[in-house]
Amino acid sequence: MTATAAAAGPSQGWLLLVYRVPSEPSNNRVSVWRELKRLGVLYLQQCVCIVPAFDECERGVQAVTARIEALHGTYNLFRLRDVAGAELERLLAGFRQLSAKEYAEIIEECQTKFAKEIEFERFRQNFTYEEAEEIREDLEKIRRWFTRVAERDWFAAGMRDQVEAELQQCERLLEEFEHEVYRRTGDDQPA
Repeated sequence: MTATAAAAGPSQGWLLLVYRVPSEPSNNRVSVWRELKRLGVLYLQQCVCIVPAFDECERGVQAVTARIEALHGTYNLFRLRDVAGAELERLLAGFRQLSAKEYAEIIEECQTKFAKEIEFERFRQNFTYEEAEEIREDLEKIRRWFTRVAERDWFAAGMRDQVEAELQQCERLLEEFEHEVYRRTGDDQPA
């Protein structure tokens, strides 16, 4: 999407979903909420959310509404086309804020949990292949998380470069750790 398109909002309009899921068992309501959050909706209030009417969002909303019905819930789905002016700006700002919050969480994960894990393993002198592989898997999880967030950053929250820089720093930290593992274990040396 171009910057101009992002500023104007989606040309396909918006999908506004108002739903109700029986309160018991509560895990049903949580599962609907989780699916909608994964889709990238912006909650306007409890059980009222909006999402751009992009094809992938339409498919996701259709899947969620089918789930709501299967759970004996109800919903109303509205297509909004004429959202402009201050209301459009509020929606775009809300989506950007949502993406920015997710990007900030990824940055925090990189700077705290990931970096601290490597620091802790260095402190413990735990230079093993298994530990390096486990840390590599953690980095791949963070990268997959970033990919999902970036895919639903429809209106350019502006933090992708920061996250990419943090991921590069994580990669450097991990490579340094892997080199230390290789240096200390010398697994390719004959016995």
